[in-house]
Amino acid sequence: MKKNVYYLLLIAALFVYLPVFGQQYPFQNTSLSIDERVDDLVSRLTLQEKVSQLFNYTPAIDRLGIPSYNWWNECLHGVARAGKATVFPQAIGLSATFDEDLMFKIATAISDEARAKHHNFVKNNVYSIYTGLTFWTPNINIFRDPRWGRGQETYGEDPYLTGRMAVNFIKGLQGNDPKYLKTVATSKHYAVHSGPEYTRHIDNIYVNDRDLYETYLPAFRATVKEANVYSVMCAYNRFRDQPCCGSDLLLKDILRNDFGFKGYIVSDCGAISDFYTKNAHHMVQTSSQAWGWSISAGTDLNCETPGSFLVPNLDSAIHVGMINEKDINTSVKRLFKARFLLGMFDPADQVAYTKIPFSVVGSPEHLKLTELAAEKSMVLLKNDGILPLKQGKKVALIGPNADNFSILIGNYNGIPIRPITPLTAMRTKLGNSLTYAPGCPIVPGVYTNHEIISYKNFFHDDNGKLKPGLQGAYFTNNSFNGTPSFVKTDSAVNFYWYKSPVSNKLEDQFSVRWTGILVPDKTATYMFGGNVKVKIDDKQPDSKGMLLEKGKKYNVVAEFSVTPAWWGNAIEPSATLTWVDVSRDYRKEALAAAAKADVIVFCGGISADLEGEEMPLEIDGFSHGDRTSLDLPKVQEDLLKELQKTGKPIVYINFSGSAIALNWEAQHVNAIVQAFYPGEATGKALVRLLYGEYNPSGRLPVTFYKSAEQLPDFKDYRMEGRTYRYFKGEPLYPFGYGLSYTSFKYSGLKVPTLVNAGDAVKISVDVTNTGKLDGEEVVQVYIRDLESDVPVPQISLAAIKRVFLKAGETRKVELELKADQFSVIDKTFHRVVEPGKFMISAGGKQPSGAAADDSFTQTELEMKGRIFAVTD
Repeated sequence: MKKNVYYLLLIAALFVYLPVFGQQYPFQNTSLSIDERVDDLVSRLTLQEKVSQLFNYTPAIDRLGIPSYNWWNECLHGVARAGKATVFPQAIGLSATFDEDLMFKIATAISDEARAKHHNFVKNNVYSIYTGLTFWTPNINIFRDPRWGRGQETYGEDPYLTGRMAVNFIKGLQGNDPKYLKTVATSKHYAVHSGPEYTRHIDNIYVNDRDLYETYLPAFRATVKEANVYSVMCAYNRFRDQPCCGSDLLLKDILRNDFGFKGYIVSDCGAISDFYTKNAHHMVQTSSQAWGWSISAGTDLNCETPGSFLVPNLDSAIHVGMINEKDINTSVKRLFKARFLLGMFDPADQVAYTKIPFSVVGSPEHLKLTELAAEKSMVLLKNDGILPLKQGKKVALIGPNADNFSILIGNYNGIPIRPITPLTAMRTKLGNSLTYAPGCPIVPGVYTNHEIISYKNFFHDDNGKLKPGLQGAYFTNNSFNGTPSFVKTDSAVNFYWYKSPVSNKLEDQFSVRWTGILVPDKTATYMFGGNVKVKIDDKQPDSKGMLLEKGKKYNVVAEFSVTPAWWGNAIEPSATLTWVDVSRDYRKEALAAAAKADVIVFCGGISADLEGEEMPLEIDGFSHGDRTSLDLPKVQEDLLKELQKTGKPIVYINFSGSAIALNWEAQHVNAIVQAFYPGEATGKALVRLLYGEYNPSGRLPVTFYKSAEQLPDFKDYRMEGRTYRYFKGEPLYPFGYGLSYTSFKYSGLKVPTLVNAGDAVKISVDVTNTGKLDGEEVVQVYIRDLESDVPVPQISLAAIKRVFLKAGETRKVELELKADQFSVIDKTFHRVVEPGKFMISAGGKQPSGAAADDSFTQTELEMKGRIFAVTD
């Protein structure tokens, strides 16, 4: 008996100390399946604990050892909003590479950096926004209209290209470990979402099933079925009278039942509030009704401030029968399964991804990769022979984007490791053979050539004596309250902090107030900028500028505060105070620079400060992030016309995230390069292109129209008249277009003459580099349905492949067309492969005209039989 008591006491003691050895509950047992562990964990949660896990910020459950977690993280083209990281070209530029393998490599580099940064945050006990492993990217909406400000975040206008880029990007993000996810990728915004930004919270979109299944859904299907994306974000808008985050058709019937999606669905931020907010959809009256609707439809995670969605509201939703605890359990299980798959509850030595060192962030290999991506993303649109530029020529670098940091990074970006603007790279290349002038504002009143206010202009009073620098008072709070932690003299306001300068924590709130005296070194009208709030002689500077006199003393106060939040988090914050003299004669300076040069390189276009997501901007040509005109801003075109009168040749570099109608430029300048927003290696890649150190090979992922008048109304989501697949007019530059410094010839296209419906089609084509320079060619295969009795696209991209060819080299390129690429949406709105003839074209561009030339070749294929399309 005593022996039995002894063993019982021993077992009890071991049970008490099990947490010390890392295991207390079955959900902590790594030998069990993840589903078993998830079931066990969720079974131990109270209803309130379950509900607390359904927001983007989830509190810790201390009694079970569950740490807090924030689901909101971004990595559109590099880890974003989490401090320094390698910044790759903006998504639209990545798509212009037409390079699937490169996309995978880039995403692998991004996920390496994401893992390294995440584990560094955890090590420092930081679990806030932008520190996790669940990333809300890629944006795979179809860029159906160039006026949409967020089109820069997408992979362009074509469903196939978007799918290929997205599948490879997601695979690189999520990794290939048999047990664990490297990160979670999120396909967004589901679905039928592409502006206008200003009305996205009230828009109710209707399109027929043909447009839905031919254009808006294929990329989402590909990311689910091919890439196994583990998260999908539902969009703000309504679709056929239901909010997307409450749409039975989109979420249940299509995404889960048809596509077979097994992961979790997250709302766009604030989308559930739009269900009941009066100035939004206002479909229901209360937050409990909204939440009940979204959960019952299948939206698992609510990106929302939880204050308005507390347990009593959910209890109300349960009480009225909108949802039950089983629905909540389903969502909570999906969310915890993602965290288990990420290895968040397992010993680090079992998860290989935890061993990725922090040194990968901005590593030489990653910086070299972003340079390669920038090179492949740039599209040569015109060249009369001036490019490559000859060595020894004097160059005038002119234009508002020549030294504009914004054109490097686009939006949804990190802080670049080694940013290089065109001006920086050109100065390195040419030295005294370069003259520079900004030339003009990017649009009237918006100047891009701000400079940090120099230490030479700042002073402070020290017991009646004027001494250099400002007095900086540093507070431990974000509201300048109380006594500052310390006060020190700062020479200027130009800071980047890896940690809080007050607490030395990796992330923390703080604020700084700088006071002193500003003494201008010349009389001028100054416009102030940067990210601090500034007052001069107790006045807020006018947005159009403030007249300051040379040598006069002005009292200056500048304030900066940091708060961990989505709009301005506290991870590696920076503070700057800049100014620009807007009374200069910029036109005169540009003409003087041109007079000293043999050739003019003009860096123009727009920037992510003008186009983007729901921006509070309303100026000529731009509205709330969208564009109201496709034209190049008139202030830039007017300057270009003045420069053209000098007789000097002009190379025009266009920076934009969307198509610009460069009609005058196409006729009058000597060369045009579409650069998009090329990432931190922008300047280096551009200089190498201009001087022929590599051969340009980017291709347009969108159509460049001649004007907005060629397009239907922006709010009309029907595809008729949009994109190369349905547009019947003459574009300025077509989708898939891009020039090279060499030339290529296509011949020997081999395609089966007769194919059974449902069979894949293997084709091959010979590609010859007929020029004198080595180069990469983007082989594009298009399908044209010649006999369908229902509306079909004019042509559709069906395969792509990059090939490198030495001068004079010929290579046989083999590609495969999947059976479903020959399918149509029939009269009953089912996807079928029908009998009939198809034209198969292979070339370096879209097929044009009835007869092929050296740049493409084509032949017919006949399809036999009829089947429902196989799309798995």
